[in-house]
Amino acid sequence: MRSFSSLMILWLLAAAPSSSAAAGGYAPGLGEIMAQTANRHTKLWLAGNAGNWELAAYELDELEEGFEDVEKYHPKHKSIPVPLSKLIAGTMKAPLENLRAAVKTRDKDGFVRNYDQLTAGCNNCHLSTKFGFNTVIRPNHNPFPSQRFEPNP
Repeated sequence: MRSFSSLMILWLLAAAPSSSAAAGGYAPGLGEIMAQTANRHTKLWLAGNAGNWELAAYELDELEEGFEDVEKYHPKHKSIPVPLSKLIAGTMKAPLENLRAAVKTRDKDGFVRNYDQLTAGCNNCHLSTKFGFNTVIRPNHNPFPSQRFEPNP
């Protein structure tokens, strides 16, 4: 029993995060953050287009959290000379604020217009970072068949 307890303690110590990991040693890659950002961008469109303003507001919050993660984990990226926080502020701040206002007031025309401005901001950021090969568009279908985007009745 004593050796079993000793093994359990050793296993628990080995499984516990190291102090460097607990202090932020792990950083998600920029590609992983951007892949999730692409999903949020799509879900935002599907929710707003369906008039599900609660879900649109949620996805907008999630998008902003993703940009915060970019700034936190990748303040500088590879050969991009400008800090990503400056690029995000310059290309995303106004479109996100305008989109938030349209979602809050349930303004469908404003949502569409500002969503397209957000998409243009994504593409401008990609162009300025030499990632212009990654062109973002307004979604033309629902890639999330297990989620309903219309508001609940």
